[in-house]
Amino acid sequence: MKEVILFVSYVLVSVQISAATFFVGKGQHFKNIRSAIEYAAEGDTIMVSSGHYHEAELVVEKRLTLIGLDYPVLDGDYKYEVLTLNASHCAVIGFEICRTGTSSTQEIAGLKVQSADYVIIESNRFRDCTFGIYLSRSDHCVISNNDIQGIIKEEQNSGNGIHLWNCAEALIEGNNVSGQRDGIYFEFVNNSEITSNNSERNLRYGLHFMFSHEDKYHHNRFYQNGAGVAVMYSRKVEMTENEFGYNWGSAAYGILLKEITDSYISSNVFEHNSAAVFMEGASRIILEQNIFKENGWALRIQASCDANVIRENNFFSNSFDVSTNGHLVLNSFEHNYWDRYEGYDLNHDGIGDIPYRPVSLYAIVVERMPYGLMFMRSIMVYLMDKAEKIIPSLTPEQLVDKMPAIKSLEF
Repeated sequence: MKEVILFVSYVLVSVQISAATFFVGKGQHFKNIRSAIEYAAEGDTIMVSSGHYHEAELVVEKRLTLIGLDYPVLDGDYKYEVLTLNASHCAVIGFEICRTGTSSTQEIAGLKVQSADYVIIESNRFRDCTFGIYLSRSDHCVISNNDIQGIIKEEQNSGNGIHLWNCAEALIEGNNVSGQRDGIYFEFVNNSEITSNNSERNLRYGLHFMFSHEDKYHHNRFYQNGAGVAVMYSRKVEMTENEFGYNWGSAAYGILLKEITDSYISSNVFEHNSAAVFMEGASRIILEQNIFKENGWALRIQASCDANVIRENNFFSNSFDVSTNGHLVLNSFEHNYWDRYEGYDLNHDGIGDIPYRPVSLYAIVVERMPYGLMFMRSIMVYLMDKAEKIIPSLTPEQLVDKMPAIKSLEF
């Protein structure tokens, strides 16, 4: 990632020293952007004055830097793709790109990058675009500090805010995305980083991974999406210091983990989600030092999961701390804090003397018969769970935290 940042500095310095600069606007070198792009040579800079430009299907085939002054508007008039970069080492900074066309057969974007490396897309606004930023077969690109606001439509008529396909070594940093199908979408994207983004009120996922390996995302905020984050068919993904909140719905999660292996989830906050973490076909995942607070389910771990370690997490005021649909549990729980734990600590070592079983009988009933939720908070459920704790019969015998923390853990 350092080489990408160094490249950004190199481009800005070299443009100022050696390349020609052309201005677009009233009384400038060019009246329209298309003619400036056609005239400019490799390495030149095009400065576009503020205004409303009904120019679409602009294509850049050479190394150029495009800079907007006071956010000039590039308008697709709901008919066209706006700007396409087919050359490496380009930069697009400071534009408002809006009102792309729509299509059921192709991905129409406000800004599309195709087979071009080391591209910088920075500090732009995207308004009502089917896809905001779309990259394909492009490596070492930086997408930073952009504001992307879509208008939520039906899923089949919507696109993603930031979409990467078959890319590597990308940096997605400091962007705001809302009103799209998925806020950020990675498909076949490896060795990339997603940091300090805000993705909220998207129709489906705030962040979506498919077949993407050795990536990391951290310090992001995923609020009020159809679901927070989905990581599917991927391995070696690091998920740290993110916030997942208010992702409500019958199929809403803070994180959905499906067919994912050898990954790490740490120092995240999960608050007010239908299910904070839903795991299916997940193996060798470490979840540690996370906070689960006031979720419907903190953890829903399907029987297809194995060799996962859940340790040193805090569980506060969740309707269900853990739920599963199987009896054979091949995952371990170690030294978590459970606010429902009623044990004692006679030797004052901070560890409960009695193991804690986080799966209640009622959680098992609801997992098998979802309509059983109507009895939540009833005295019948209370008595049923108390009886199960005294004489366990239906809850998984191996799903137990043998060293529960007496006090909430400090991270």
